[in-house]
Order: sequence, then structure tokens, then C-alpha cells
Amino acid sequence: MKQRIDGVTPPYEPETDRALHRWMPPGVAREPLMLFKVLERHPELASRMRALGAGLLVHGRLSDADRELVIARVAARCGCAYEWGVHMATYAETAGLTPRQVMLTATGGPGHPAWSGRQAALLRAVDELHDTARVGDVAWSGLREYLDEPEVLELLVLAGWYRTIAYVANGARIEPEPWALALPGTDRPDD
Repeated sequence: MKQRIDGVTPPYEPETDRALHRWMPPGVAREPLMLFKVLERHPELASRMRALGAGLLVHGRLSDADRELVIARVAARCGCAYEWGVHMATYAETAGLTPRQVMLTATGGPGHPAWSGRQAALLRAVDELHDTARVGDVAWSGLREYLDEPEVLELLVLAGWYRTIAYVANGARIEPEPWALALPGTDRPDD
């Protein structure tokens, strides 16, 4: 399937170049992500989105491990190969996810023995949010065993934010980055 909205292309206008580099973490030498190039087709929207996205990714209260597990699960449950692949290629190792756990974010349930109690609680909450847009009492109690109120609020916003990103990436059919991991169960050309 062809990508529906092309990203901006170089040579970039100076403001577009600055905006694209604001999306990327400091010190990253890679070309800006196609997601960001697509969003820059609507610079005002991109600017508003960047503030929340950066806040959750860089300045959040959740640990890297919790954040990346939630992002991976949301992306996998939404079938968002783009976002799952980018995050698992970039952050899985530093977040302490084993290769088996990376695979299980897309293929396993929260009760799998590879997950700690904390990880299982996060996964249950994400799964319930995905399925019902709610967190039941049992899943809520599981979260509260490990997270304080601000962290739970952040988790709810994080899950919703990455569902929004999945809508953008899937709706625009953004093609996977060539270096990203392939979401298990998806077909990906070998080019």
C-alpha cells in the first residue's frame, strides 16, 4: 500500500528544518522520521503536537521501561507497525526489554511469565483501555500497586497519545523507517 501523505522533502525551508530537528532527540544523527515529515505538512498542528509528545517522551514521570512497554503495547494493539518498529529499534534495549519481551509486546498476554508483576499490570491496563476505553477496578488496583497518582495519570495520557499517533501513522499509511523493527505478524518487504 502506498503512503497517502508524502512527507516534506529536502531542501527544507529554514523554519521546516528547525521544526523537524525540534522533533528529534538531541544528538540523533538520523534523518527526521517520516512521521514528523508528514506532520510538518500542517506546521501549526505539528507544533501543538510536539509539545505533548516531547513532554511524554523526555520529561515524563514514568520510567523509560514503563513508558516503552506502554508505547509498544499500544502500537501493537493498534496494528501500528510504524510506531512499534521505531520505538522498539530505538528504545527497547535501553528500556531493559529483552528480545523475547519485545516480541511479546505484540504477541503475548499480560499473564506471560516473561513479565514482572509491574509489567503485567501496565499491560493489563493498556489492553483494557484499548478494548473498552476504561480501566476496570482489578486493573486499576494493579496499577496503583506500582504507580502513584501522577504516574497513573501520565500512563492514561501516554496510552491515548500513542493511540493518536497510531491513527495518524495507520491512516496516512506511513511507510516503516528502513532501520525499524518489523511488527510481528506483519508483512514487510525486504528492501
